[in-house]
Amino acid sequence: MSELNYKELLKRVIDSSPEKEVIEDRFKLPKAEIFYEGNTTVIKNFDKISDAVNRDSDLILKFLLGGLGTAGELEGSRIVFQGKIPAKSIQDKLKEYIDAFVICSECNRPDTHLVKQGRTTLIRCDACGAFRSIKSRKKKIVQQPSETLKEGMTYDLTIKDIGKKGDGIAYFDKYIVYVAGAIKGSSVKVKIEKISGTVAFGHIAGV
Repeated sequence: MSELNYKELLKRVIDSSPEKEVIEDRFKLPKAEIFYEGNTTVIKNFDKISDAVNRDSDLILKFLLGGLGTAGELEGSRIVFQGKIPAKSIQDKLKEYIDAFVICSECNRPDTHLVKQGRTTLIRCDACGAFRSIKSRKKKIVQQPSETLKEGMTYDLTIKDIGKKGDGIAYFDKYIVYVAGAIKGSSVKVKIEKISGTVAFGHIAGV
């Protein structure tokens, strides 16, 4: 076989190789190292995940809290969520974030950055130069709360867990609700006393 023919065959093989395989080779999201401490869920290597996708840690955290319907905060290189969150749910939400905020919709590469134009956030691909808005795609992925908790109002809630101080823990859309004196597994009417961000405090109505 002549050197020319060999080069031609090699070029054909390279050209016919699926681009997706090459992309997956060079972009591998670190698997979230998840464990539980008492009634909290921890992502131990969150700093490595945010570095890999080249996005601000606070933006990723905000997305995860909204999608998982819980409260949480950054503690150094890790995230601590309130409640015991299934590992699969966390992994799925991380994949959704990457699809919505990182991967280019034209060339499927992760070489992108966020650009603000007025009130609109765009993703610009450094590889192919494509622009796209994240607004429409984000709406398809993130479930927005159908209701908002209000102080002084009463809601029917189911107690899912018990906190460190003995309070019952219930969930309402994006909120985590601490209920004094509640028993795990019980369905109760809860009057909301105070709301702070996505964390609320209440007591069993009539008690």
